[in-house]
This record gives sequence, C-alpha cells and structure tokens, in this order.
Amino acid sequence: MVTLESKVKKKLLIYAHYYHPDVASTGQILKELAEGMLDSFDITVICVVPSYTGAVAAEYKTKMFYYEEINGVKVIRIRVPEFTKSSKISRIKNILAYFMGAMMATFKAGKMDYVYSISQPPVLGGLIGVWGKWMKRAKYIYNIQDFNPEQTMAVGYSKNKMILNAMLWFDKFSCKASDKVIVVGRDMVETVKERFKGKKVPNHSFINNWIDEKEIYPLSPYHEQVLAFKKKYGLDNKFVIMYSGNIGLYYDLENMMHVIKEFKDREDVVFAFIGEGSVLHNLVSYKDEYNLTNVTFIPYQKKSDLIYSLNAGDVHWCINAKGIKGVSVPSKLYGIMAAGKPILGVLEEGSEARLIIEETGCGYVTEPGNYGEVEAIIERFLNEKESNTPAEMSSRARAFLVKNLTKDVSINKYIHEISI
Repeated sequence: MVTLESKVKKKLLIYAHYYHPDVASTGQILKELAEGMLDSFDITVICVVPSYTGAVAAEYKTKMFYYEEINGVKVIRIRVPEFTKSSKISRIKNILAYFMGAMMATFKAGKMDYVYSISQPPVLGGLIGVWGKWMKRAKYIYNIQDFNPEQTMAVGYSKNKMILNAMLWFDKFSCKASDKVIVVGRDMVETVKERFKGKKVPNHSFINNWIDEKEIYPLSPYHEQVLAFKKKYGLDNKFVIMYSGNIGLYYDLENMMHVIKEFKDREDVVFAFIGEGSVLHNLVSYKDEYNLTNVTFIPYQKKSDLIYSLNAGDVHWCINAKGIKGVSVPSKLYGIMAAGKPILGVLEEGSEARLIIEETGCGYVTEPGNYGEVEAIIERFLNEKESNTPAEMSSRARAFLVKNLTKDVSINKYIHEISI
C-alpha cells in the first residue's frame, strides 16, 4: 500500500554559484540537472544574482537575498558586487561575497535530506557543501567539474606554494567530508585516486556531462536563421572554424592566434570566436596588431540562439591547455557533437574529451603545444572540405552523443547516485 509519507519527495539543496539565466556552462548544466530531478526530489538552489559577465542588473541591487521559482525549482539568489574578469581582486571579492552569502542563505532553505555542490568557485564550492552537510545533517554529494588547485597550477594562475598547498588540503578535506564524489571524466577518476595515493580514497563515481539533444541538433547550412547569423557576422561564403565558449586562461588561445596568423591571407576561411573571458582583449589586440582580417569576435549568444551559432561553424575547436588532463573536461564538446560538427581537438592523450573524439572518429586531435600539427590539421580540414569526410564525422558525432551523452542518460545516473 502506498502511504502519504512514501509520496513525500526527499529535499535536495544545490549550491550552484551560477544558475539560469547566467550563461556559465555549469549554470546551464545545473538548471537542466535540477529540473530533470524534480520528479525525484524537492529542490532548492542557492546561487548568485545573474552576474556571470560581471555586471549586475538594477533589479538585483537593492536586497541581500532574492526568492524565485523557475520551472518548479526554488531559487535563493545572493547579491554580489560587480567585477571585472581581468581583475583578480574584483573576482576574489565577488567569489567571497557568494561564499559568505551562501553560508547565510543555508539557514533560509529549511530542512534538507541531501546537499549537492560543485567545484565552483574553486575550493570554496566544496567547502560550502561541507557547511551545508553539517548545518542540515544531510548526505553530501560533491560534484567535481574542475580539480583545483591542479587547474590553477596548470595555467600558472598562481605560483604561491603556500596558497596552492592550502587549496589542495581544503579540497581534499571536502572530498573526505563528502558522502560521494562525482567526477565528469574517466581521467578525473585517476586524479581522485592520485590525490589520496590509493589510501582511503573517497567513495566516488563518474558521470559524463551532457547536452539536451532536443535543443541542439544539426541544421541544414541553408537554414534561414543559420544563414542570417552568418551574414550578420560576416561568415557567409566562408569555411568557418569556430571557437564557442569561455575565452579564458585554460584553453591556450593566445598561442593559437600564432597558428591562425599563418592563414591570414586565406580569403576562403574565417576564424570565429564566440564568447567572453579574461584573455579576450589579448586576442583582439593580436588580431589588430597583425591585421588578421579573417578573424572575428562575436558576443555570447542567448541559449535559444545557440543552435544557430553552433551550426554556423564548419569545424569547431575543442581545446585545453597542457596540464588539464584529469583536471577538467571541456563542456563545449557536447554542444559541438550535438550539432554534428567535426572537431579540431587540441587535447592531451588519455583525457576524457580526446578519448571520446578518438573513439567516435569525429575529428582530428593533437597534443597541446604541438602548434605545427595544429596548423597541419587546419590545412587538412581545408583540403577535405569538399569531400565526404566532414559529413561522415558529423554523423558519427551526433550518433554517439544521442546514444551516450544525452541529458536523460546522465540525469538518471545522478538520481541513482544521489539516492543510494
């Protein structure tokens, strides 16, 4: 017999840092995860007011907390100061405001059975989850999207050994305090084991990130809105090699500009960068210095328009800087595959994204730092653009994603891992 008590859903608190409508990839993933788990859990999200680009709208500047409900998910938003992505100090102030605000907002969320947090912001994302576990006496799931300080060390963002060692100690503490660690790549499973040198390794599992294959899918190159996007940004009648996502520290994009410069006289190709980030101004300056007329920069696209911008590319970059293997998986991979586009991968051997590209044969890959090979791959794509090769890559990419990397597949795994 089904009782009233058995029908009551368990309560799940999610610390998200960024959440819809912010365009951060983790914010979009967490929106889909939260909404996808509503049949199993009563969900509350604690996050900042929309501010991923650094600016805060006037309607979010008057109170400390804002209460919303988005598609059945209760949301508690924290006011944070505006920041500039190129300024470490302003970013740190913004992150600390979220952390302190999230600690206070925890008391406004009510009783919880489960607490879930991700590894954003670095280290503090895990610690706020531990706080939630203690305050709510709940089971804690720590989802590591990026390992830090390993990511910080890989790109040289900080070389202060005392700070880096402290960061590692605190994040290992969060792992040990969790009831389960979930990572998003096979290579990241090895990082968990290496962190603890095989001794008392925390309970852990691996679940790929995903894309909603019903929102992003292949379109005809003659689709009206794809053509309109290409015309708007000067991409029409060109072979488009596109980078779409965060233009930040972890993607070695400044060095890729040296490779792109070798194609400055090719009028049949355009290199399009869509997004914003801390190194964008460096790329723009490089373009201007060397008069790279076939390089263009395009602002972030609304999520509803992402299908058109992704389909406007003929080939998409999927890049990580050296040292990111086992640390992070570029989420842009899933959108590229959903749109059925060939991939130019600059990724370390054995990394999750490279394994997927190699297993599916949906692109060409080389090691970070191997700039001569990157140039050769671009030449290869240009030489094969009239052949059947791009279409075959596209078909394999989409087929693999639909079978293995969809929203429903991954979300069902999360429901299972949180519940057991």
